[in-house]
Formats: sequence, C-alpha cells, structure tokens
Amino acid sequence: MNVTLRELIPKDAAALLCLQHRLDQETSYMMLAPGERRTGIPQVEERIADYTKSDTSLLIGAEADGELAGYLSVEGGTFSRNKHSAYIVIGILKAYQGMGIGTGLFREMELWVKRSGIMRLELTVMQHNEQAVELYKKQGFEIEGLKRKSLLVDGQWVDEYYMGKIYN
Repeated sequence: MNVTLRELIPKDAAALLCLQHRLDQETSYMMLAPGERRTGIPQVEERIADYTKSDTSLLIGAEADGELAGYLSVEGGTFSRNKHSAYIVIGILKAYQGMGIGTGLFREMELWVKRSGIMRLELTVMQHNEQAVELYKKQGFEIEGLKRKSLLVDGQWVDEYYMGKIYN
C-alpha cells in the first residue's frame, strides 16, 4: 500500500469532512458522536486556510488507496503566553490502523515542530484507548494527569489522560 503524507489545503475540505464523518461513525474515541458534526465544506475550507496561514498550526493528511485515510492536526496557541504550546488531534480509519500511518504523521509533525518554535505539544486520550496511549508514549508523550469523568460516551463516564511532550 502506498501512503502519501502531505499538508492539507482548502481544496481538501470535502475529503477531510468525509473522513471526519466516517471516524465519527466507526469509533467512539473521537470527540464527536455520529450526527453531531455540524460543519459544512465552506467552514472546513476556512479552517484549513487558517491552518495554512498560521505559524503555530499544522494539518497533515494521509492518503492511501486513493482516499484520505487519516489526519493529524496541530493547533497552536494564539497569545503571547501560549503560542509556544499546541494541542493535537489524530484520527485514522480502522482499516488503515496498525500500518505505520500514525507513526508517519507524527514523523512529519516532528519535522515541522523543529521549524515552528513550538516547545510543548499536548493532547487528551480516553484512558481505555490503549492502542492510542501506546502510540503517544512511543512518540515521547508522557501522561501528565487524569481527567476523571471527562466525557460521557454511550451513557458511560470515561476518564481521559492528559498527555504532553516538551521540546528543549
């Protein structure tokens, strides 16, 4: 399988929105439940354009088999006190998990981080999402805390780890 990793551009809005809707349907590990995503293509185009203009944000897509199979977003702070810090979100379709796409997306992000001035990356992950926790640990993230009853998923309370990675 040939995988292409690249920065997304506004013309990718429809593909990204389709990917996000598919992720909402196939996993309960993402923030939004099926049907909750209310954005349309124009809003996604605008959001991608904002990423491309920002010095502290990045949006990378992974294309496989002619479709967008995953993405990683890095959203940096916009104020003097937090512009060194960025929050990341990653999503990969189940059919493409375990094939190195997540590692590849992180590798591309790391190259960008070295040029960006970002000193801290952070994320949250559901405590029981062991596959993701292991990926993040492999990428140098550390568990910094536990957010108890952070989310309500399918009628059940879910705790989340707060994880971070510091660059010197």
